[in-house]
Amino acid sequence: MSSVRGAVPRGPALCLALLAAVGTLTAAAPPTAVPSALCAGREVRRLPFSTGTVHVHKRDGYVCAATLPARANGARRTMSVSVQARGNRPVTDTGWYTHHAGPVTVHAGRRCVRIEGRVGGGTVSSGWILC
Repeated sequence: MSSVRGAVPRGPALCLALLAAVGTLTAAAPPTAVPSALCAGREVRRLPFSTGTVHVHKRDGYVCAATLPARANGARRTMSVSVQARGNRPVTDTGWYTHHAGPVTVHAGRRCVRIEGRVGGGTVSSGWILC
C-alpha cells in the first residue's frame, strides 16, 4: 500500500509530534505567567532582590503585589509581601510558603504606595512609588 500525502501520522509518530508541540508551547510561556495570574491589571514594576522578586500590578486605582522566590524548589521558607497606600496602614501577607507570598491588593487611587517583600534573609523596600 502506498502512502497518502497529507495523511495524519499514527501511533508513535503521532505521540512524538504531540510531545514536541507541548514542549514548544511550554518553553514559550513567559516567565511572568504566575504573577499575572495572581494579580489583575498590568505589571508596572518588578523589585528584584537577592532571594526573590516582588511583582507589582496596577488596575483602576488598585495596586497588587506578590513576592516570588528566586529559586522555585518547593521548599517552605519565610516569605512576605506588604503594600501601603500613603496615609493608610500596610496590608501584609507573611508566612511559610513554597511558591509565593500574596497577592495583596490595596486601593491607592492616585496616592503613592510603598512595597516591601522578603524571602528568607533577603528583603526589598521600594520607598514611595507610583505617585
